[in-house]
Amino acid sequence: MRSPWRATVLGSQMAELLRRPGRFAATGLSLLIAAFVVFGAVMAQQIVSATVVDRFRGTPDAVSLVVTRNDAADIGEAGLDAIRETPGVTEAVGRFDGGAPVGGSAADRYLALAADPGTGPLARVRPVEGAYPSGPRRIAVDTRAAEAYGLVPGSSLTLLLPTPDGESTRRVPVEISGVVRSAATGTGEPTGYASGPDLLRLLGTPGYSRVDVRTETPGAATQAAERIRRAVPGAVVRSGDEVRGEESRAAVADASDTLELAGVFLAVAVGAAVLVATSTFRIVFARRVRQLALLRAVGATSRRLAAALVAEGAVVGLLAGAAGVLAAWGCARLVPAVAGRFGHDLSAPAALPLPQAALTVLGTGLLAVLAVLAPSVAASRVSPLQALRTATSEGSTVNGAGRTVLGVLCAAGAVLLARQQYASLPEPGDTAYDRFAALTLVVVSGGLAFLALIALGPLLVRPVLSALAVPLRRTGAAGRLAVAGVGGAPGRAASVSVVVALGVCLVGSTLTCLASLDAYERYRRTLEAPADFHLYAGEGGTLDRTLVADLAARPELADVTAFRTAEVADDGRSATVTDLDLTTVRSGTGLTARTGVLGRLGPAEVVVDAEHAHRLGVAAGDRVTLTSAGRPVRLTVAATLPGAGPHGANFFVTPADLTRLGAGPAPTLITADAAGDGAEGRARAHRAVTETLTGPERGDGRVVAEDAATRAGPDDDLRTMATTVVLLLCLTVLVAVAGVATTASLTVVERRREFGLLRALGLGGAAVHRMVTLECALHGVLGGVLGFALGLPYAWLAVRAAEVSAPFTVPAGQLATVLAALVLVTAAAGTIPALRASRTPPTVAVARGD
Repeated sequence: MRSPWRATVLGSQMAELLRRPGRFAATGLSLLIAAFVVFGAVMAQQIVSATVVDRFRGTPDAVSLVVTRNDAADIGEAGLDAIRETPGVTEAVGRFDGGAPVGGSAADRYLALAADPGTGPLARVRPVEGAYPSGPRRIAVDTRAAEAYGLVPGSSLTLLLPTPDGESTRRVPVEISGVVRSAATGTGEPTGYASGPDLLRLLGTPGYSRVDVRTETPGAATQAAERIRRAVPGAVVRSGDEVRGEESRAAVADASDTLELAGVFLAVAVGAAVLVATSTFRIVFARRVRQLALLRAVGATSRRLAAALVAEGAVVGLLAGAAGVLAAWGCARLVPAVAGRFGHDLSAPAALPLPQAALTVLGTGLLAVLAVLAPSVAASRVSPLQALRTATSEGSTVNGAGRTVLGVLCAAGAVLLARQQYASLPEPGDTAYDRFAALTLVVVSGGLAFLALIALGPLLVRPVLSALAVPLRRTGAAGRLAVAGVGGAPGRAASVSVVVALGVCLVGSTLTCLASLDAYERYRRTLEAPADFHLYAGEGGTLDRTLVADLAARPELADVTAFRTAEVADDGRSATVTDLDLTTVRSGTGLTARTGVLGRLGPAEVVVDAEHAHRLGVAAGDRVTLTSAGRPVRLTVAATLPGAGPHGANFFVTPADLTRLGAGPAPTLITADAAGDGAEGRARAHRAVTETLTGPERGDGRVVAEDAATRAGPDDDLRTMATTVVLLLCLTVLVAVAGVATTASLTVVERRREFGLLRALGLGGAAVHRMVTLECALHGVLGGVLGFALGLPYAWLAVRAAEVSAPFTVPAGQLATVLAALVLVTAAAGTIPALRASRTPPTVAVARGD
């Protein structure tokens, strides 16, 4: 006897779901990937946050209280002893952050100094080589300082410390006892460490800037705080959790660009998943026309049938959401270990965020409802007479006037928003600019453009296909049939290609943005350290021209370059002009032009930095006039820079033109690079510079040599951002591939009679296989062309909104690789369906039913 539940419309649909779960595997896969993308983005944000917090946070987890003075004064040894004697306090250590120049007059290097116990729960550092210092004039250095200055345990370093009267400096040699690794690696400065009392005696400092306190139990911290306030007048006591929270918020704020970018990918990837699910539900319901018609014939109303189909989709969505969350959580636990093998130091996320997990599962169910809504309404209106007919396909999408009007309106909105954002782009040097709002506007405009692509896709398929498919028509019957198959169903082709286009758009635009930001980062690094060493006269004068030859004669040095600078006026304002050849700056590494081409300048040519180019309103090919001592010199702009110029110069000219502007013959600046690689090569180069400047003829100390080692830091932030974005890109590509695979599989089943007819007409199984594979590859080509056409303009706009000085860089090789890979992947996605199609017997052409 049948149960009442199975007799209902909803019961029959649930029974169908349980009886044929494979039919809904395609739809469930797309929704599972949507949940995976959403929760994967959440976990990626947690990984980024944990990474930057671990890198930048300086307060250990064991610190219960942090004590400072309300008048910003130091806490002396007496105050520290009073804190240690406070009941409830288990341990207290003083913190002090300072620093001192290193080396002497020949090299203006700097070493930050920090007090740390070195061992125990309150230590920020851990030794990796040698031992932590104990005793006077001994310090440990972090790995950055060891690499920059060529230090190992047992070597020595000379600090330049002020005398007690503060009017001069004294040279204090210190011994390096060991190399340590700091828990907070994001400071970017070479740092030395010692215990608090030893460091205070070394620097002559009266006290500590703060004291970190560990209590016996967390509950004892409140009482200990009150006692400390009474024991140390003027003390400000805050909980360790409060201080760590402030440090974490500050660290995460610095990584806000990465997190905002993750949110952008989250939104568009979810949109792609909804498109895939909607298309898949429509095809699945089209395959069930006879079953739905039978339900209508036995009395089911359209309303009840639609509700049953929506409930069916919701169940599939909830199950897929739970599976996607678990899969994303497992991958997030593996990401730090995998990234570590490739040189990326990422921190593991915290415990499973249950609220976000629950919201993701419920959200996936809601996405399923939204995706199934339109297909279920259309399927519920099937006529009962369809029960007597064979199952039909969903047919081609009708390109009605309403859809066309919607597409045109979306395209117009996207163009207007993009134009508004283009008009409001910041100028070079503009700091009061809301980048988040600008990027949000770019995303909204891109979303409207993508909606326009969805609406107008069927209209675009045939024109684009006619241009791309010319070679395929010459490959034989399989190629011609593949082109005809894709072009004959533009609605179906558009629904598949649009999803691929979204993946290509995201991949291409992101790679372009990363290439542009990487070029800007290299440009900025080059500006910070155009050479390993640069030498100038301490009183702003000129240098001895023989110094260049002496430095160039040292084998430890390379690329010794001398140039001159002068002050000029442009449009009534002061500026710096130099005859530095930009092609010699780090062999040109990182230097790019916004307009024009950087190269060796000809007579009466000039390169202008971004700020002055904008103020003067000039680009490559325009003319500018520079004036020095009343002598105007008219020059042609050969190129403009995307930002500032090396060594703070604004205009770059030839030596002859600089002489015309009144510059003297003696150089004002000399640059040189280390001939050897690594810390050892830099150390040898530094000794060579020192020996040259402290020789018998140049021992007066009037020449200053600056070592750029501390200014050329690693691109950790950009690497972390790139790693996170690439991981998110992998998720969005999964959506596109799943869309092609599921749609191809279902449409091949749908076209069995077509394939049977082709077999009956003499087309071999191998030719059918090639035809279906080529159709899927054409979907990849269509999606690639549409995706690049949509993504590259928005990549340009996003780069300008994120960093106006960044040069727009198109990684042509990477984009070509992406397009080729996606075409291969989409072709591979149709391999199994193509195999099924090739095995279709000719008798299917005359068979009834499916």
